[in-house]
Amino acid sequence: MGLSNLGIFHTIIGVAAIVAAIVAFVRYGKIHLGKLSGKIYFYGTVITSITALGLSKHGGFNAGHVFSVFILLLVLTAYFLHVRKKESNKARFFENFCLSLSFFLSLVPTVNETFTRVPIGHPLAKDINDPIIGRTLLILLVFFIAGSVYQFIKQKKDNNQSVEI
Repeated sequence: MGLSNLGIFHTIIGVAAIVAAIVAFVRYGKIHLGKLSGKIYFYGTVITSITALGLSKHGGFNAGHVFSVFILLLVLTAYFLHVRKKESNKARFFENFCLSLSFFLSLVPTVNETFTRVPIGHPLAKDINDPIIGRTLLILLVFFIAGSVYQFIKQKKDNNQSVEI
């Protein structure tokens, strides 16, 4: 597979963050920063985004680094909204969207790296242009859109219930 020590660390933390996000989506319908799974996702994503800046197959600053910076900005924005805008029902919509978008964007390089490396010796894809990568990302985009609509509806319902109380 040819991973550096930083690459191995990055991968382990990144997988933990993705698993935590999936657990959060199943349990709460969103990445909830107040729950353990949300905290693992947040800290894992911050670490993974930062360590990604030290990784490069092609040398120099590239599109993967731009993804990392953008993902980092999304999770930090969501954290700010979670901590500083607790009383704002509108902020929950943006918090949910930022976290979900960060998760989706995290899957783009994850799919690319996994499909071009696994199984070892006979990877599923030859390179980033392989159709299997494009089809997989399209399916994930559909899930992201459907999940975002679901979260919006659920958050609207939650907000209406909190106003009634």
